[in-house]
Amino acid sequence: MPSPARSLRALLEEPGLIVMPCCFDALSARLIEQAGFPLTFMSGFAVSAARLARPDTGLISYGEMVDQGRNICDAVEIPVIGDGDTGYGNPVNVKRTVHGYASAGFACVMIEDQQAPKRCGHTRGKQVVERSEALVRMRAALDAQAEVRAAGGDILILARTDAQATHGLEEAIERARRFADMGADIAFVEAPRSVDDLERIGEAVPGPKLVNLVEDGDTPLLSPPAFEALGFKIAAHPLTLLSAAVGAMRDALGALGARQPCEGLLPFRDLQELVGFSEYDEELARYDLAAEEGSGPDTPE
Repeated sequence: MPSPARSLRALLEEPGLIVMPCCFDALSARLIEQAGFPLTFMSGFAVSAARLARPDTGLISYGEMVDQGRNICDAVEIPVIGDGDTGYGNPVNVKRTVHGYASAGFACVMIEDQQAPKRCGHTRGKQVVERSEALVRMRAALDAQAEVRAAGGDILILARTDAQATHGLEEAIERARRFADMGADIAFVEAPRSVDDLERIGEAVPGPKLVNLVEDGDTPLLSPPAFEALGFKIAAHPLTLLSAAVGAMRDALGALGARQPCEGLLPFRDLQELVGFSEYDEELARYDLAAEEGSGPDTPE
């Protein structure tokens, strides 16, 4: 089986736009895989919400994110991109983040140019580091990528800039261009506000590009063919599953509170299959003590 990074590279070389629902835990990642999507992304917003019930404002730590990511990567065979935020510190911290995400099984890690503590890309109050610092941060990430490869591993780098919010679109495009020229595998200009912005990014930034689609967010929700025509390779949906899950849980809680039956629940048998009860029982049957009686090392001759 190819490595997660190699699988992602192969996806990037195929024609067409990749629609990428984002996950927040192992179960949501498995649902994405079972629905037939070839790629997912561990969303920092969604993990912070699901794991801590806290906002995506730098409150969740590197250790918590890499722990969550290890469980996600273990649960699926499709490649997973991990949200590495700002790299959790200075350039040496950035390198540790890249190494840690590679060890956890991620195909790719996203590193961004916000100041710490970062914020969700479609919220207000963001600040970015100066361009020179952003380039140093990206150089550290790429150096760590080279070290991972030299040690026999592999991971891709997704380079994100939030500079449009504070410095304008031209600065954001220039940063994304610089990241791509340095060797970043995928470029990501966060929160373009119009089709014209998207068109300018698609034309000016080389290589594979990601667009981030938050319902009720800043970026227009165009069709997949439209994004492909504009030059994008990946369309991420970071909060769709989390929002759907929260809505469904609220509906169920409302029904329980009203002493009414809950509608639309997954059948218990299907839930058991989703988490792997049948595979577990099949594996356990291989170690049936009754079947093995008389074959152990303590059996008298």
